[in-house]
Amino acid sequence: MRSHEITAELVATIGSVAVGVGDRVEPADTLVILESMKMEIPVLAEVTGVVREVAVRAGDAIGEGDVIAVIDTG
Repeated sequence: MRSHEITAELVATIGSVAVGVGDRVEPADTLVILESMKMEIPVLAEVTGVVREVAVRAGDAIGEGDVIAVIDTG
């Protein structure tokens, strides 16, 4: 089974998490909302698959390149 990591593109705080382990996602589905510089930035799924891991929780501080979620693409 192949997997796809979704990583952070900027330093931010996790505002909310929209998916859980086992959820099926499609490209453009919102995974989490990042908060940075008073803006809310959605992080979207890039592939179709099933969420294997959510590596963050609301309130977590993340840096560029940190893993947000892993999606199994089958």
